[in-house]
Amino acid sequence: MPSFDVTSEVDLQEVRNAVDQASREVATRFDFKNTGASLELKGHEISLHAPTEDRLRALVQVLEEKLVRRQVSLKAVQYGKIEEGSRGAVRQTATLNAGISSDHAKRINKLIKDLGLKGVSSQTQSEQVRVIGKKRDDLQDVIAALKEADFDIPLQFGNYRD
Repeated sequence: MPSFDVTSEVDLQEVRNAVDQASREVATRFDFKNTGASLELKGHEISLHAPTEDRLRALVQVLEEKLVRRQVSLKAVQYGKIEEGSRGAVRQTATLNAGISSDHAKRINKLIKDLGLKGVSSQTQSEQVRVIGKKRDDLQDVIAALKEADFDIPLQFGNYRD
């Protein structure tokens, strides 16, 4: 029986490249000169530091431009609250979300079940959802429905087996 896996992954190498590009741009841009604004990637978190809130918003915009250019979905980035630092500086942490949480998996399974396609079933396997169907066309309909629905996480469809 044909099947495929629904996953939510982030290419950390592309994120690292985007953060490096954003850091270089911040170091050379006139409006960021001598402000102490910086970006740093630690594991699955990006630390943003800026002297003021509007500089922080500009820093986030530069980061997002670089992520989009590197084809990293912005749905994978979740921003924390803005924290006050010393001397009026502000900082924020952006977390990279990888994997499908149990809540998202339940919503995905519910959507697949609500489609009412005969012979199509889905099950959660750790941080992915496996979809099994009798017909390839039904699986393509499931993929189309999942692409159309908004789950606030980037979804990839792989490991297709016929």
